[in-house]
Amino acid sequence: MNSKSLIGRKSRASGKRFEDKVRANLESSEMGWTVSKWMNTIEQEKGGGIWKITKVRNKFLGPGRPLMLGAGFPDFVAFKKANSGDFEVVAVEAKSNGYLDQKEKTMSQWLIDHNIFSKIIIAKKGKKRGEVEYIDFKEKYKVDNTA
Repeated sequence: MNSKSLIGRKSRASGKRFEDKVRANLESSEMGWTVSKWMNTIEQEKGGGIWKITKVRNKFLGPGRPLMLGAGFPDFVAFKKANSGDFEVVAVEAKSNGYLDQKEKTMSQWLIDHNIFSKIIIAKKGKKRGEVEYIDFKEKYKVDNTA
């Protein structure tokens, strides 16, 4: 019998495995990115105030269980040297289904509007087993950044 806690445990483990696969794929010799876990998140002040970047607080999962570390948004920051000699820096969010919820869309838009990242990439599972597809946030959600 599947209890809610067992389903949640399997879901978190599956998400972690997918994040690890995305990171390994980005760091592979064919992609050539240097990837680091993003240890910050975007929070809105209480009462609907302004948004700001804050350090991620580790989540307590219960006695005898390790803390959940690094639950920031987006999952990764990746960079590589561009042809011009500059560095290209992008944010990567791993979502197995490829869809961001409304809060994640808002946070992504804020990151782009405030020039924290020029590009946010959503990694999702591909059609073939083990395949990872990458989607540009601006293209998927038709973001206008001319403000």
